[in-house]
Amino acid sequence: MASIEREWPLIAAELDLLDAEILILSAVGGPSPMDWRRLRRAEQRVMRAAAALGDPVVSTRLAA
Repeated sequence: MASIEREWPLIAAELDLLDAEILILSAVGGPSPMDWRRLRRAEQRVMRAAAALGDPVVSTRLAA
């Protein structure tokens, strides 16, 4: 239970990313600029949350 609580910010960020990806894929008439912005921001939140947990792969990507 403690590990889930520790990882919850990453889990929540990944759920937001999934929602953004679903919106992109299901957008009638194609995704809007706001949909793309939402996707980029969700990706950034996932990267920041993973880096905060000390994920070495993400930390390397952020340093580049």
